[in-house]
Amino acid sequence: MADERIDSNADSAVVPGKARPRGTFPHFRRAGDFIFVSGTSSRRPDDSIAGAERDASGQHLLDIRVQTRAVLGNIRDILMSAGASLSDVVEVSTYLVNMADFSAYNEVYSEFFSYRGPARTTVAVAALPHPHLLIEIKAVAYRPPDSSLAVRT
Repeated sequence: MADERIDSNADSAVVPGKARPRGTFPHFRRAGDFIFVSGTSSRRPDDSIAGAERDASGQHLLDIRVQTRAVLGNIRDILMSAGASLSDVVEVSTYLVNMADFSAYNEVYSEFFSYRGPARTTVAVAALPHPHLLIEIKAVAYRPPDSSLAVRT
């Protein structure tokens, strides 16, 4: 993604090199100093899903830890495209298919954020857009536009 640049002052964008949204909406939308990141999953650009691997018998093995890391990594990349970072995130809403995954999700979340991090809500949902997705996260970041900001890696 280092060569793919987006105007950090853009109002909204579909980020090159990320999985395309499954509808007509952007990866992020800027409103003044706030950046709203659309619901993001662990989908890769080729539409495969991180944390949804197939074993030798053909069964799908779903891993909430791998999916959570991938989701937060995707959000980090989207924010970088908007000229921001995870440290700019002020609010997170997380959607889990199974609340039994809450503890494992919290473990991984703590690798990215501390008590000084964003306000957060986690809710259970009946389903997400693909049966192999265990988690989706949307985020709000606060970052005043700065045209001199280079894309951070």
